[in-house]
Amino acid sequence: MILIGIIGRIGAGKSTVARLLAEHGARVIDADRIAHEVLHDADVRRLLVERFGPGLIAGSPAPDTADIDRKALARIVFGPTAAHRGALAALEAIVHPRVHDSMEALLAGIAGEERRGGAEQVAVLDVPLLVRGGWLDRCDRIVVLECPDDVRRARIAARFSGPQIEAREASWNEQSPRALPAGKTSTVDTSGDPAYTRSQIDRLWPELSRRSPS
Repeated sequence: MILIGIIGRIGAGKSTVARLLAEHGARVIDADRIAHEVLHDADVRRLLVERFGPGLIAGSPAPDTADIDRKALARIVFGPTAAHRGALAALEAIVHPRVHDSMEALLAGIAGEERRGGAEQVAVLDVPLLVRGGWLDRCDRIVVLECPDDVRRARIAARFSGPQIEAREASWNEQSPRALPAGKTSTVDTSGDPAYTRSQIDRLWPELSRRSPS
């Protein structure tokens, strides 16, 4: 299995690049989607309600059956204060280990397909904080997205409030700074339209889907 990691700030276009790689046959592991699924787990709902209160439940007072109000949760954990940072840490302690386990299970499943005689697969990690999550060293290839801040912020202005954007940017800045391995790192300019990004992925795919010489 060739494992590709995508690195980019919020609004840089990680999901778009992952989708374009999937069109070439890559298997995308979307950490955000898995995190949303984790929120439907009864134990997770119970722990979140215990930590953040019943106001987190959308439409029902029964935490074992109702959905978590993700917008309400975001207002609690993303913001400028110490209370916000503490809430985010508590949320991550509940959700992240389960997301990590699910990602490992998906990767193990792909590896199992290869062991049973399948062709070598290309898997893509669409993870908001790839370095902080400890995935960098697992990747055979790294795709770094470059996009000016004004373009990124224009893209996400309708999705998040100002304090939420700043808090998410701060989480990115807390990633451990380290040099990326030049031999397996490629850069994609995601500042343009989708066709511009597609042309770069089309050009890079033969390189990304080929294992580097050892």
